[in-house]
Amino acid sequence: MQFTTLALAALASLATAQRTTVVTVAMNGSLTYSPNNIKVNPGEFVQFQFAAGNHTVTQSTFDAPCQPVSMHTNLTGFHSGFQPAAASAAMGMIPTYTIQVNSTTPIWVYCAQGRHCENGMVMVINENTALNSTRSLTNYKLNAANGTTLLPGGTSAGGGGTTGGTTGTTTPGTNTDTGAGAQPTNAAGLLSAPSMYMLLAAAAGATLFL
Repeated sequence: MQFTTLALAALASLATAQRTTVVTVAMNGSLTYSPNNIKVNPGEFVQFQFAAGNHTVTQSTFDAPCQPVSMHTNLTGFHSGFQPAAASAAMGMIPTYTIQVNSTTPIWVYCAQGRHCENGMVMVINENTALNSTRSLTNYKLNAANGTTLLPGGTSAGGGGTTGGTTGTTTPGTNTDTGAGAQPTNAAGLLSAPSMYMLLAAAAGATLFL
């Protein structure tokens, strides 16, 4: 009975984990989000894991890809703050930033560090080209190449910034393409990669006793 209880708890934990899509920021030191085009159901989570460099996860609109969504709508949007990965890696940790998706409205994301956005460090959650074929990640990236990166508050993106940070919640709405429908949850944190793998291994092992 004890093993059965443990196994059920492990399966519940794994089911919860399956509702979280992981996006790696700066995989292999590149100016990318990997993957950069994902589908996420309402109620599910996206966790950004910062692998290298000093980057942000910042919400924008399609039409102003390198500027915070709050500058062009009545939405607050999300902004991870700058996350320098090297300092955390030295402690065996990975900086993370998690949002919850509340609708199927497209959510446009950029890095507010330097000219990373202009250089293509952008992504989309729930792209909907069936509704409007021009509002694609490809066109968003093209718009970004001619953009001007700004931080929340309207300041120009610099080469430093602050670590961590949270910015309140995005108000879910029915805007057709302004990035509504996401909010930060446990906005900035640290994930110990070895501990995570040990937890998953233990959970998988526990199911053997069913």
